[in-house]
Amino acid sequence: MLEFFLLTMLVGLVAGLLAGLFGLGGGVVIVPALLWLFTEQQFPENQAMIMAVATSLATIIMTSISSLLSHHKLGNILWHRVYRLTPGIVTGSVAGAIVADGVAPDQLKWLFIGYLCYVALRMARQFPANDKEGKQYRRLDYLAGPGIGLVSSLLGIGGGTLTVPYLVGRQVAIKNAVAISSVCGLPIAISGAAAYGL
Repeated sequence: MLEFFLLTMLVGLVAGLLAGLFGLGGGVVIVPALLWLFTEQQFPENQAMIMAVATSLATIIMTSISSLLSHHKLGNILWHRVYRLTPGIVTGSVAGAIVADGVAPDQLKWLFIGYLCYVALRMARQFPANDKEGKQYRRLDYLAGPGIGLVSSLLGIGGGTLTVPYLVGRQVAIKNAVAISSVCGLPIAISGAAAYGL
């Protein structure tokens, strides 16, 4: 039991560092780590993955609040972008939890693995930046929110690996993109965790 407690603390530490530095909720670390821990503790195999996803979202609430406060003090948050993304993110997060309920645990594992591969490929190249911030891009924020929320809630992540490249591609400075992502992780985590709880 002590070993389990110490390992979960280590996972939390790494997740917190990721949240602060890169605007990631930490789910890319928390979900596989918790899945391994739950399996080692002989949790029911058909529940371990969904429990890892739901627990990850609950922990992201705390990392997001901490990151939000830090970035707010630094003045890095572009709140108008947050306001445009949030309604869709909440809707998508609830939908993601509903979808996850109908997906087999093994399929959910493979979806997560596939997503990690996508993230690795995405990080291997530079994010292309658009040179415009017109009305069409403002509308895209409303359209991007549901997709970010759905994928994040389905996989138990904070959405930073989606939100940051999306924003950088819309000519948002990386420091602002990370800050916005940190804020957006909060509605993802709250609405997603609540939906899994129901």
